[in-house]
Amino acid sequence: MNRDEIQKEALKQALLHNQCTLALATGVGKTKVGLMHMESQYTSIKQFLVVAPKLSIIESWKSEAEKFDKQHLLENVTFTTYLSLNKQDPKNYDVVYLDECHSLKDSHRSFLNAYTGKILGLTGTPPRYASSEKGRLVNQFCPVAYEYLTDNAIDDDILNDYKIIVHQINLGTEKNFKVSTKTGGFITSERANYGYWCNRLDNAITPKQVQMARVMRMKAMQEYVTKEKYTSLLAGSIKSKCIIFANTQDQADKLCKHSYHSNNSESDANLELFKSGQIDKLSCVLQLSEGVNIPELEQGIIMHSYGNERKSSQRIGRLLRLNPDQTAIVHILCYVNTVDEKWVKDALSGFDQSKIEWKDFKVKLD
Repeated sequence: MNRDEIQKEALKQALLHNQCTLALATGVGKTKVGLMHMESQYTSIKQFLVVAPKLSIIESWKSEAEKFDKQHLLENVTFTTYLSLNKQDPKNYDVVYLDECHSLKDSHRSFLNAYTGKILGLTGTPPRYASSEKGRLVNQFCPVAYEYLTDNAIDDDILNDYKIIVHQINLGTEKNFKVSTKTGGFITSERANYGYWCNRLDNAITPKQVQMARVMRMKAMQEYVTKEKYTSLLAGSIKSKCIIFANTQDQADKLCKHSYHSNNSESDANLELFKSGQIDKLSCVLQLSEGVNIPELEQGIIMHSYGNERKSSQRIGRLLRLNPDQTAIVHILCYVNTVDEKWVKDALSGFDQSKIEWKDFKVKLD
């Protein structure tokens, strides 16, 4: 099937259900399908609510409506974020569109229970576990009626193929990691600091203590310099266009001459240079806006996966816009013998495992 055929089939399935979800891979056009569905329901008096996790996704709905000559629909549309969903009156809307519906939380039940109209959920990463909070909510209020995910799109030559290389690296043993305290701080090694937070986690008693220890361990790992050093070496060895997903704005600025983030006034100019091919390296934090397409982006480096398959999928999706006969290379950094291994495995659980290669890189970085 080609992209148009998939979109029509997805819409056909959506129209068979009062409340459902379409699980569509990055690049297939889920926003366009949402607009097609909206057009099929449109009358001058019907009211639509589009819910999205971020303002950038809301802007993509508006730009897609203009692109496909469906601006007239927006006159009847209210946009809101999941954070503000409960401020909306369920009685005001005939159809609700839950973009990235895996963002639903139990706190949204007050709106969902009171709403009696149509719901169309849209996602590229449906919940993996039916028993999870997200899984329960999607299954109850907008169960998946149609799936066309990344590997389907690759098989149909809609997206290019990919190879994922997991770079297994060791925590640093040199005392070069500064821990700040109320009295000033001290210097320790990454391995010792990681061990400290693991012990704190093992000795935690209350759920709050467990959660705090997990968060603090993750935050510490994000600041370890070993991945920064390794990323610099890896990026220097890559001769094609490559994007670097850093953990923080400071890291992004250190790792690449050209960075893209909210506190860099040159971000838009840097992105245009990258898109046009005048530069071949760009670092960013988290991910670029969903509507941004970067031609000939062949490689990417993901410094941290957080065990979050959605963030990983969105980042990898940046590299699936090549010609169908090309193969993108995704580099993911992983601290060996740490919780990072579990995070990476969880993040990549939805990908074709035969396309993932785990490599133990014995590089002296201390």
